[in-house]
Amino acid sequence: MRPEPPHDAETVAGLGEFGLIRRVTEGRTQPPPTLLGPGDDAAVVAAPDGRVVASTDVLVEGVHFRLDWSNPEHVGRKSVAVNLADIVAMGAVPTGVLVGLACPADTTVELADGLFAGMWQEAGNAGIGVVGGDMVTSDTLVISVTALGDLEGRAPVTRSGARPGDVLAYAGRLGWAAAGLAVLGRGFRSPVAVVGAQRVPEPPYAAGPQAARAGATAMLDVSDGLLADLGHMSRASEVAINVRTEGFEVHQRLLDVASALGADPLHWMLTGGEDHALVAAFPTPGQVPDDWHPIGWVGKGSGVTVDGRPYEGPTTGWEHWR
Repeated sequence: MRPEPPHDAETVAGLGEFGLIRRVTEGRTQPPPTLLGPGDDAAVVAAPDGRVVASTDVLVEGVHFRLDWSNPEHVGRKSVAVNLADIVAMGAVPTGVLVGLACPADTTVELADGLFAGMWQEAGNAGIGVVGGDMVTSDTLVISVTALGDLEGRAPVTRSGARPGDVLAYAGRLGWAAAGLAVLGRGFRSPVAVVGAQRVPEPPYAAGPQAARAGATAMLDVSDGLLADLGHMSRASEVAINVRTEGFEVHQRLLDVASALGADPLHWMLTGGEDHALVAAFPTPGQVPDDWHPIGWVGKGSGVTVDGRPYEGPTTGWEHWR
């Protein structure tokens, strides 16, 4: 449930659509990829490669975030991060984001300020800017972000390129957001590290292009859970994938939280979503970059196994309307 604002709080209705647009864009510095930013009918973003990688995600209050668990800055950062993870998972370099905001008339200006502060912060973390968007009235708070990227002359790294004999590896964090969700679900707000991971994912932005330069044959970001997302790669590439648990680096903090909650940290790493780590297939072990962790292999056949066997437990990940 969203915290109640002060009765005299300024609202977006009082500020107006164009007043709010000016408030969240004025004084912001755009990085070099933005040739023309907010203020005109459309933005102009550089595309040196001649192709544009584009992805859109929609976040709905009560489905993708809760303002009693996260503050507006967290939500703003998350809305940008989950989109940019899709861009770098194609091996592309981010170049800009467009933001659509739908919110009730009584939404406070303070909340809107926080959302956009978080968006600008996360965009800056990736070396880009918020280049434009739209704002409308709605009964529910909804954030839609479209992310753009540049392939730098490379072919996109898709889900369908994995081949038998490839090495499977991941970059980023696995299981941390799931641990944070478990903590929040119990009514706690600490440990801060895992709760923070649930509130704001930290995709390894540099690792996607790095993997593409190293020759990755297939790649995707882990949004719905490692095993569930590897299932997408298995089906698209028409291969079998085996995950070896001995390759996982289980952080001591995950071990501590799991022990306190009576949970299995490995289950979080295998099935937990929302960390937006990257997982990729590489032709040889020598092509796996230093910041990536080998965790398995690709073979002939179909399906995903763990240590050579079907995983005992739910692995379907999140799916809307199911």
